Amino acid sequence: MVPVSLRTRGRALTAAGAAVVALSLLLWWLSPFSEPPPRTPLTMSTGVSTGVYAKYGTLLRKALDKDVPEIDLTLRPSEGSQENVRRVATGGSDFTIATADAVEQYRAEGGPDADRLRSSARLYDDYIQVVVDEDSDIHEVADLRGKRVAIGQVASGVRLVAERVLRAAGLDAEKDIVASPAGIGETPKALREGRIDAFFWSGGLTTQAVRDLSKSHEIRLLPLSSLIDRLHHGGGSSSYYRTAVMPADAYPLAQRGSDVPTLAVANILVTTDRMDDDLAERITRTVIGSRDHIGAQVHAAQLVDVRTAIYTDPLELHDGARRYFRSVKP
Repeated sequence: MVPVSLRTRGRALTAAGAAVVALSLLLWWLSPFSEPPPRTPLTMSTGVSTGVYAKYGTLLRKALDKDVPEIDLTLRPSEGSQENVRRVATGGSDFTIATADAVEQYRAEGGPDADRLRSSARLYDDYIQVVVDEDSDIHEVADLRGKRVAIGQVASGVRLVAERVLRAAGLDAEKDIVASPAGIGETPKALREGRIDAFFWSGGLTTQAVRDLSKSHEIRLLPLSSLIDRLHHGGGSSSYYRTAVMPADAYPLAQRGSDVPTLAVANILVTTDRMDDDLAERITRTVIGSRDHIGAQVHAAQLVDVRTAIYTDPLELHDGARRYFRSVKP
């Protein structure tokens, strides 16, 4: 049996040791010369510099700096959704934005680690936009036959949907048009200078590059919604397209007071089961909570809503994201 005096002495030493540790930590935090605590490095794959993904990523990073300061987030540009999905699935980035059709296409093709993909939230819809000169003789997609058409970069979501829309209109991207792999960073200038006759774009409304082009050059947007049945007939990830209306104020100089019937596809915040549950929960909370702040500069983000954000088909919610949505369920 340990004598009372020894037990008392042991407790005193333990308490003194704890006090020393606490004092050391306090002095470390208060010291003006101390290094800041280490931050957890994370990467987000975004998109081309002039697209909505890149702008959204920049604003989300600012929101996360405030809400989750222990994260050190790096943004990685990409060609778009297809590259984003592959990059995250294979561990090249921790999370990203990608369209539902690109996610499903990757899964259907048996892409590496496709089974590890998870979602944090449904964000907003991309609207499919086909832009031509205002005085062009192109009035529907079928009229693109023989024309010079920019269909997006190889690994972009634009390329995926452009090839499908062309096919639905009876055109083969390799045989029936003069296809250019240019993306939104190049296509407005190429159209203005007459080097292409049309370009495809898939992005949130409004996309600044298209809006800026409409201010310096007279353009039109082609109607696309009549192709929906043929798209759905293709099955697979084509089922993720739906009809939508581009409101007249999206690009007022181009639309001249008229809505444009088009196609849309949902964007999803994508991660994997490698993401820590607590981090996934806090990132999801920031995504939903920063809607108004981000939406003030990225209008599409105004549509992010906690009631619809859980519908992330074709991916199941990450456990951390599910925990967040359960915590805010009415």
